Amino acid sequence: MTVEARTLAGGCPLWLIHRPGPAILSAKLWLRGGSSGDRPGERGAAQLLAGVLSRGCGPFSGDALADLVEGLGAGLRCDASEDGTLISLKCASDDAPQLLPLLLQLVRRPWLVDDQIDLERQLNLQTLQRQKEDPFQLAHDQLRQQLYGQGPYGHDPLGVEPELQQLGREALERQAAALGQAGAVLVLAGEIPEAVEELLLGGQEGGAWATVPPQRQAGPGGSSGDHFAASQDETEQLVLMLGTSTVPMGSAQALALRLLHCHLGIGMSSRLFVALREEHGLAYDVGVHYPARLGAAPFVFHLSSSSERAEEATSELLQEWQRLLEQPLSPEELELALAKFRGQEALGRQTCSQLADRHALVLGHGLPFDFADRCLEQAAELTPGQLQAVAQELLGAPCLSLCGPAAAIASAERVWQRRQLR
Repeated sequence: MTVEARTLAGGCPLWLIHRPGPAILSAKLWLRGGSSGDRPGERGAAQLLAGVLSRGCGPFSGDALADLVEGLGAGLRCDASEDGTLISLKCASDDAPQLLPLLLQLVRRPWLVDDQIDLERQLNLQTLQRQKEDPFQLAHDQLRQQLYGQGPYGHDPLGVEPELQQLGREALERQAAALGQAGAVLVLAGEIPEAVEELLLGGQEGGAWATVPPQRQAGPGGSSGDHFAASQDETEQLVLMLGTSTVPMGSAQALALRLLHCHLGIGMSSRLFVALREEHGLAYDVGVHYPARLGAAPFVFHLSSSSERAEEATSELLQEWQRLLEQPLSPEELELALAKFRGQEALGRQTCSQLADRHALVLGHGLPFDFADRCLEQAAELTPGQLQAVAQELLGAPCLSLCGPAAAIASAERVWQRRQLR
């Protein structure tokens, strides 16, 4: 595997990962500015625009674009996350000359047609409605409000229903005009055709696309909201989410949190799975959520248990969080966490799509191309004491979010009041 760094006319960084093997090409165009950049009153605009981008661009109507991509057996997706919009293309290398020009045409010459905007908006509204029927999603949305309030990370990327309902073409045109202005990066992995820059710039009216490399900068922070929140839902289970906002991807403490994530939540040998499911039989589902973010990333324990065992489930979950603060990992636990961390990195580099996706994320956050390799080296130097120190500094004041029957919530709240974490 060889890597080349180039720059497209106009300033967009282009990384080429030449990988021998099947004649497949994967392309990831990462654009800084996702749902955290939604304007007040327009929450949901980034995801709505991402959905509409693949409904026509340049000379292709929505039907013509679908016929072209699907007729070649390729895949084309556009998705918005909290920090960016990702355009993904996967195709046979022989078809790249026909498909690569679409990447910049989607950004620079999108078809923002009213009926397609209405259709995409309706799909997003239906998804938000379905989420209201999911206790896990309700607890998650509630915790997000506790951690981020009305800040940039305080809403689902799909948006907020009343605001999404009002979004129209004018808002999307304004949003589309700003794509790439805060930074963009394009990563190609696989069997890459000759003269790839000319292919990428094909069909561009008005010359080069003016953008800049994504810079390392502070993202949105957390908010000090209520430490306890609950939503009643008459199901047979109680969903508990215990978490706090922490630090951005690439910060000095993020690697320690990543190892704690591996220790606590990766695999059937993870601490939470063994303690809460195997030893106590409390968990229908248990794990840790720690996504990569440009700003203050959430670090969250999540547990689904039977409502009859709400008191015990809450007590054990709080005890596991407290254990992080009071007791360092044993050498054996740290070694297993390191092995899982290395394994996760290896598993994430198996396909061209995974390679392009990981490097686009890293570069989109303003981090160096070899960031993941550096993390592997640095992780081996961390000690149990250093991991405990990070936990004590960042995880000392978590919030608890519950969703379930009223009686189960009352039992869990009594435990919370009795055993609030220090």
